[in-house]
Parts: sequence; C-alpha cells; structure tokens
Amino acid sequence: MQGIKRRVVYISLYEGIAIVVASLGLAWMSGQGVGHSGVVAVMASAIAIAWNLLFNTLFERWEARQAKRGRSLGRRVAHAIGFEGGLVMLLVPTIAWWLEISLWEALVMDLALVVFFLVYTFVFNWVFDAVFGLPASAAAHPAGAT
Repeated sequence: MQGIKRRVVYISLYEGIAIVVASLGLAWMSGQGVGHSGVVAVMASAIAIAWNLLFNTLFERWEARQAKRGRSLGRRVAHAIGFEGGLVMLLVPTIAWWLEISLWEALVMDLALVVFFLVYTFVFNWVFDAVFGLPASAAAHPAGAT
C-alpha cells in the first residue's frame, strides 16, 4: 500500500488509538472529566493529523534522497523524535488554553504524554510497516527503479 491510501489508513488507525489514550491520560492528569479532556484530545488529534501529513511528507522526501535504503533503528528513532518534538511545540499552547492551566503545567502534562507517545509511535510504525509493508521511499528497490 502506497501514497495517499497508506497515509489515510495510517493516520486513522494511529489517531483513533491516540484519542482514547490522550483523553484518559489528560483526564487523569488534570482532574477534569473525560468529556472535557476528550475535546482537547480531539483538537490535539486534528493538529497531529496536519503535522503528521506535513512531517511524513518531508521525512519521506528526505529519506528518498538517502543512499542507504530501509528503516534502521536510528532512522526510526529520528523519525519518532522529530515528529513528537514538533508536536510538543504545537500542542502545549492548545492544552494550556483548553484546560485553563499555565504553559508550564501544559508542558509537564504534554511531556508525560510524550513519553508514552514516543514508545507508541515507534511501536506503531514498526507494526504498521510489518503489516502494510514499507513505503516506496524506504523499500530496497523503489517503484520504477530497475
């Protein structure tokens, strides 16, 4: 599976699981209800989807220019850290605003979620690639190559 179809399946699965986990985690950390925390989880998911599309498009363009093909442990770690680092910068103000907390409190909450999501992103990507195959950018013989 390649292209936009791959991205839609990836994002749908990833974000569906993420909304449930983030809603529960934010409710627990903030002491607010799951419904209230669920709204910020959905907002975070929408932001994450937009970031995911942009980041993965740029990452795959970079990856396609690399001489060494495949997704090594180092490349997977770089992908997870790059994605989550950018997401932190986007989500902290959103969490602070919605939950009416300081940026510091939002950062602490988001960092707790980041610890979970770093592992989740790494494992999810590995499992996703195992189930659906590598994208053309990481395949040993890219589409169209002879």
